[in-house]
Amino acid sequence: MKTFALFCLLPLMMFVSIAPVGAQEKGEPGRFDFYLLNLSWSPEFCSIQGTSPQCAAHPGFVVHGLWPQNNDGSYPVFCAERPGPAHPEQNLDITPDRSLLEHEWSKHGTCTTLAPEDFFALEHQAFHSVTVPKLFKELDHEVLLKPVEILDLFAKANPSFPDGSILLSCGNNRLTAIEVCLAKDGLKPIACQGLHECRAQVVRVTPQATR
Repeated sequence: MKTFALFCLLPLMMFVSIAPVGAQEKGEPGRFDFYLLNLSWSPEFCSIQGTSPQCAAHPGFVVHGLWPQNNDGSYPVFCAERPGPAHPEQNLDITPDRSLLEHEWSKHGTCTTLAPEDFFALEHQAFHSVTVPKLFKELDHEVLLKPVEILDLFAKANPSFPDGSILLSCGNNRLTAIEVCLAKDGLKPIACQGLHECRAQVVRVTPQATR
C-alpha cells in the first residue's frame, strides 16, 4: 500500500517541481529578464464583462499589459509605491480603461526603472510593433480555429519575429489573448521562456461587436 501511495504522489511531485515560481511581490525594480506584451482580445472580454469602459469603443486587441517577466516563469509585481502618469488619458488609445491603466502601472510599471510616461510610451511602441492579421480586423462572426492556425496568421503578418516569440492564451476553449515576448532592451522579439500556452485543440474566436 505504501509503495502504491508513493507511486501516486510522484506525478504530483513532478508537477510541483516544474511549476513556475509565480509572482514575486516587492521585487527589485529593473531586475527581470524580458517583457511580456499581453494583447487581450477585447470582444471575448466584453462578451462577459460588457460594462467595462473599454467595451464602449468595440476594440479588437488592446494592451492588457507590458509585464516584466523572468525566464523561470516568475515575475515581479508591486515593486514600489510611485505615482502614475500625470495624464493617463493619453494611453486610452491602446488600453481604453483608466482603472486598468492605473493597475498596470502600480503592479507592473513600478517593477521597471522607467518614469510612468516612459513606461507607457514603451507600451505604445510594443503595441505598434505587432501587426494584427487582417482576419481579426474584419471578423464579424464567430469562427473556430486551431491555436496553430492563429499563430501561423500572426507569424505570416510578422515575418521578422522568431519562432516561439508569440503565444496564444485561451479560457474555456475561447481565444482570450495573444502574448509576445520582447527583449528588455530595445523590445526586439525573442523566443519565450517559462510560459504556459493554450492547450485546446480548437478555440472559438468571438467577433467584434457592431459599432
